[in-house]
Amino acid sequence: MEKKINMPKLAPEMESGVLCAWLKEEGESVTAGEPLFEIETNKVVNQVEATTSGVLSARRSEAASPGPRQWRRNQ
Repeated sequence: MEKKINMPKLAPEMESGVLCAWLKEEGESVTAGEPLFEIETNKVVNQVEATTSGVLSARRSEAASPGPRQWRRNQ
């Protein structure tokens, strides 16, 4: 069963974040608690851990360069 990965809200005042880098490739196994991707907020870059174990089937958003994709988290 697929699970959609959403950008987590890391602090109450966080309104947006930038996907900086994926730390896993499509098709790669992921273990719960393992770093999965990095996001940049207005204060710092954070590694976000996988919440469940499985296989990363697809990356629907890519880290863009030179300007990373920015998206707002829906409340």
